[in-house]
Amino acid sequence: MKLFESETVELKETYTSELKKQIVAFANTNGGTIYIGVRDSGEIVGLHNADFVMQQISSTIRDGIRPDLAMFTNLELLNKDEKFFIKITVNQGTKKPYYLSDKGLKPTGVYVRNGTSSAPASEDAIRMMIKMTDGDSFETNRSMNQDLTFNQLNNEMQKRGLELSEVQMRNLGILSADNIYTNMGLLVSDQCKHSIKFAIFQGNDKLVFRDRTEFTGSVFTQLNDAYKAIDFYNGTKATFQDLLRTDHRDYPEDAVREALLNAIVHREYAFSGSTFINLYSDRLEFISLGGLVPGLSLEAAMLGASQPRNEKLANLFYRMKLIEAYGTGFGKIISSYKGFSMQPKFENVEGAFQVVLPNTNVHELHSDNEKYLPVLRLFDHQKEITRSDVEDILGIGATYAINILKEMQENNLIKKIGSGRKTRYVAK
Repeated sequence: MKLFESETVELKETYTSELKKQIVAFANTNGGTIYIGVRDSGEIVGLHNADFVMQQISSTIRDGIRPDLAMFTNLELLNKDEKFFIKITVNQGTKKPYYLSDKGLKPTGVYVRNGTSSAPASEDAIRMMIKMTDGDSFETNRSMNQDLTFNQLNNEMQKRGLELSEVQMRNLGILSADNIYTNMGLLVSDQCKHSIKFAIFQGNDKLVFRDRTEFTGSVFTQLNDAYKAIDFYNGTKATFQDLLRTDHRDYPEDAVREALLNAIVHREYAFSGSTFINLYSDRLEFISLGGLVPGLSLEAAMLGASQPRNEKLANLFYRMKLIEAYGTGFGKIISSYKGFSMQPKFENVEGAFQVVLPNTNVHELHSDNEKYLPVLRLFDHQKEITRSDVEDILGIGATYAINILKEMQENNLIKKIGSGRKTRYVAK
């Protein structure tokens, strides 16, 4: 009996913990056979403790490799000239990629057979194996990251009197039947790799940044943080009817909420790009990747038709009472602008979807005075402003700032209080 190493045969003189890499590689490729107690030359030297080694190999397969590979492996104790050696038959698995449980779904944990050696699989190869095994459903595909925590999700569920048990995680699609985290689990985990980028611009174009930030973490963390940030910049204008004061937000809160939820729940997470929220002086934009799902037109969506791209995520948001029913979001946005001359816009293009909310308070400013809007926006968060505030917001020098303030006084937009170093300005 002469043995030779090949793409499907591996020879090992002794057992080491590295053996599991070869087992994983065979399972991820075309299967193969491993002999323990045989030198690279093919000489059978045998094992002194073959029974114990058999137990070690069984434990390695059971505890060191995921998903469960036991049904695709077979161990035999062979005897040649009173020399005992072990034959491990590894069949090609049906739940690729198999990986080392302590390394996870990454190149250091996933191996494939390359000639007579076992080599780490590339990330692209890992993704391809996942897609071939799990299909095209992003939510149900196995997460590349298996080191996940769910602190934010647990907090959100506790607020609603819900429990995040292992059974619940399987029901929600966070865990697969093999107790492997899915991409749905990745989205709601604290390690979610997707993000929301929020940018605040001066004026109505992207020439000048006022501020920018990025929200990361669980989609629930991103939802809360993004809403708070938008709310901070969502100014209020007061009107009076006799003694009755009425406050008007720049952007109706219901519209902001629904547009943000739509951007998070219905975007295409198979794309790695971020969701964008852009705040200008006259509008608030939400841009999410993916566009409407194939077969659903914008006209149908406006009528209330709905086909969730991420059904499990949408179901979880429904259970968390963040969304009421499918297909109601656009209607709520439109209803919140009832009575205003400016209306929200919805645009679906290949690869992206955009919701544009107009600033309900901008139209009251005469077009000749729009250049003063960044200064007037300062009053959204403070009762008084100074010349230095104007310099900072417009990025100009002292002389130009003084001229701007004089023009605004002449146009009856602001009122000057005090003099010298104590000069302040208030809105009229």
